[in-house]
Amino acid sequence: MSTPWITVVGLGEDGRDSLGAKASAAIDAAVHLVGAERHFAMLGNVNGESHAWPTPLGAIFEEIARWRGTPTVILATGDPMMFGIGKALLDHFAPDEMTVLPQLSAFTLAAARLKWPLQHVDTVSLHGRPSCLIEPLIAPDNRIIALTNDRTTIAEVAQRLSRRGFAASRLIVLEHMDGKAERVTGFIAEDAPLQQPFADFQTLAIECRAGPEAVILPRIPGLPDSAFCHDGQLTKREVRAATIASLMPSPHRLLWDIGAGSGSIAIEWMRAAPNSSAIAFEQAPERLAMISANAEALGTPSLSIVPGTAPASLAGQPSPDAVFIGGGVCDEAIFPAAWPRLTPGGMLVANTVTLEGNARLAALQQSHGGDLVGIDIAYLEQLGSRRGLRPRMPVLQWRVQKPW
Repeated sequence: MSTPWITVVGLGEDGRDSLGAKASAAIDAAVHLVGAERHFAMLGNVNGESHAWPTPLGAIFEEIARWRGTPTVILATGDPMMFGIGKALLDHFAPDEMTVLPQLSAFTLAAARLKWPLQHVDTVSLHGRPSCLIEPLIAPDNRIIALTNDRTTIAEVAQRLSRRGFAASRLIVLEHMDGKAERVTGFIAEDAPLQQPFADFQTLAIECRAGPEAVILPRIPGLPDSAFCHDGQLTKREVRAATIASLMPSPHRLLWDIGAGSGSIAIEWMRAAPNSSAIAFEQAPERLAMISANAEALGTPSLSIVPGTAPASLAGQPSPDAVFIGGGVCDEAIFPAAWPRLTPGGMLVANTVTLEGNARLAALQQSHGGDLVGIDIAYLEQLGSRRGLRPRMPVLQWRVQKPW
């Protein structure tokens, strides 16, 4: 077990005045200190050597590793373990090498100012991340607190709310919380100031208010087909909902969507389980562009898109916890390439609508077990002066769990 030599210190708006005795002592004893320029401006003179965060961050971690065993302080804002530098440090250093001394997070401070119970608020960081991450959180009467990238984030969020029919949503900008220059400014999304009179470093709170034309896109699977840009190569809404349920999404699990088409399965998997991930495998260039556009519009910008023909395109990718085979069920090389890579306990789901595909799934089920399920959907249509239900093409679904 290592002795902690890295101390991660969260700073409040008042700099040194916000620190406790342990944090102050760690800063005074540090041989090396790493932080942003504004952190060093807050602290004033320090005894150790100051190192500013580079862009990108990657190289600094190798340098920090060379200081192993030497008292080192990493300066952060608020709570380093809440969308902060803490995660990046843990990617490079063992937990027992670190001590974390947090301040109140921006989320805690904003909730206190607004009297919003934090357990009933969605929190998200848009700092250094795309503003489209707000999309899955937009829902009637939902409350959101977001860390922003800079003052332009406010206008981007307001535009997204307006496009979704939530122009009446209330936005609250909170600046310099717990400091002498603290300011809280509220306005309606459609009235968002064109000239942003705000500090670059601020927090944005949102009270979602749906208008009569609001587009409601819940996080549960089964979004309307119209939510996706597609060329007809789309797992339809009801079948998609059943497919996602069979795949059993959960946090920190990876899906392979083989023959992704519009990317609808991968996107809905990621929306259904926060902190999950997915790889969309697709060979058609025009569909690759549609997958990218759908991922941005529906708030899953981290969806990985791999071009090329499966199974060759599967090589070198991280092993999945779930696999969906939409296109290419009849390709006898795909299942043998995917099944050995699936982690124990993982789910594989394949859908088909053709007789050849049905025969392939029947053979796979006979050799590997699992369930074969027929999914029949019918839609209301006008039949002359009367109405009737017109069946869609039936879907055969095979779902099988890999033994533990």
